[in-house]
Amino acid sequence: MDKIDLKILALLQENARLTNQEIAERAGLSAAACWRRMRALEESGVISAYTAVLNREALSLNLSVFVHVTLARHEQHNVADFEAAVMERPEVLECHATTGDADFLLKVVTKDIASYDRFLSDFLFKLPGIAQARSNISLREIKAHGSLMID
Repeated sequence: MDKIDLKILALLQENARLTNQEIAERAGLSAAACWRRMRALEESGVISAYTAVLNREALSLNLSVFVHVTLARHEQHNVADFEAAVMERPEVLECHATTGDADFLLKVVTKDIASYDRFLSDFLFKLPGIAQARSNISLREIKAHGSLMID
């Protein structure tokens, strides 16, 4: 990647709704050259998706919780089963395998504490191999949806 590719990526992180023509003008390219570069960035996997960032509170998703999950056993099938189950749950926005006290860190968003309680009792606590789940409720969001550093 060169400086122009990095400029394209920075522009897209700022506003993915820019047209190819707008990106080309800001990056100092022709529209055709810009399109080819963006296509190459997509095909190489540098650009993995284009999405909209939604305001969760405007959608009445008022509770954000970080859940530290510890598995009872670290056998490969337990880990794979847990990961597959978590991938299917829309409440789970993020899942990270971690070091330290917990094996996984989940970011879960629900409407309210009752919805979160149902998520725990109807889903998480029913998964085989869960030894412990510790919840930390987010009081307020300071920074979210940051852009990646591009040099």
